[in-house]
Amino acid sequence: MVIDRSLARARDVILRTKRACIAVDEPGRTQLKHLLAGQRSDLTLDRAALVLATIEYPGLPMAASLRTLDVLAEEIRDRTRNAQNGHEFISATNQFLFHEMGFRGNAEDYYNPHNSCLNEVLKQRSGIPISLSVMYLEIARRLERPVFGIGLPGHFLVQYNDGHYATFIDPFQGGVLLSAEECYQMASVKHPDPRVLQPVDNRQILFRMINNLRGIYFSRRLYRKALQVMDLLVDATPELADHYKQRAMLHMQLQQMGAARADLERYLEMVPDAEDRAEREAQIRTAVRWLASLN
Repeated sequence: MVIDRSLARARDVILRTKRACIAVDEPGRTQLKHLLAGQRSDLTLDRAALVLATIEYPGLPMAASLRTLDVLAEEIRDRTRNAQNGHEFISATNQFLFHEMGFRGNAEDYYNPHNSCLNEVLKQRSGIPISLSVMYLEIARRLERPVFGIGLPGHFLVQYNDGHYATFIDPFQGGVLLSAEECYQMASVKHPDPRVLQPVDNRQILFRMINNLRGIYFSRRLYRKALQVMDLLVDATPELADHYKQRAMLHMQLQQMGAARADLERYLEMVPDAEDRAEREAQIRTAVRWLASLN
């Protein structure tokens, strides 16, 4: 009886913890799914990035990270109050963020998933190009400054452009300023294409962050976290058949055979002439046999 009561109390604690996490995570994830699907969402980029970070940090409270961004923005506002032009604003901003505060690119542990989590970037003051750029963008948004995300192939940047002064900025390299030609070189673009340097919106930024996490979680065999990423992608882009196949592979790794079978059947329904049809049908039969063995 004592053991039974202890187990019951343990279950109650687990359930309360799960409910607390859901209370923090689920409304935000619903809004994130709406944003990714191109639907109306009130999520700002910083909040959306923090919702995404709950995959790595379940139940993550947003307040501390949002407050950090507020404080950084207020300090820059004070320092740039008398800035005469965009160049002076960028110079003062970069001096503060990258030289005084020490924000930097984490080249030593680039593929650590923490580098994609805005809360951890603000705490450790290091990250990858896109997460550092999100920080820069959200500080600029608070200051009503014209800074935009630039999704170069293989490297994310930001651009300041007020109509009078424009420059590309690389937060990963300590805020170094780049010309368009240098951006093309960085992206290994043989023939300059202005489309490469076009600003991207929040939805595109978040998809890129999600795909970064997907690659990291798959490569590290962190299947449960990868499954949360794939759930977001399937919900946001249900028309993409390959996402169902990828999610099915995760379900099979986690021995969630009913869900794996459903995703595989959906994949084959969407791509009836798939080149890998025989392989997927074999996996469906495996899932069916596994489910039958439970009865």
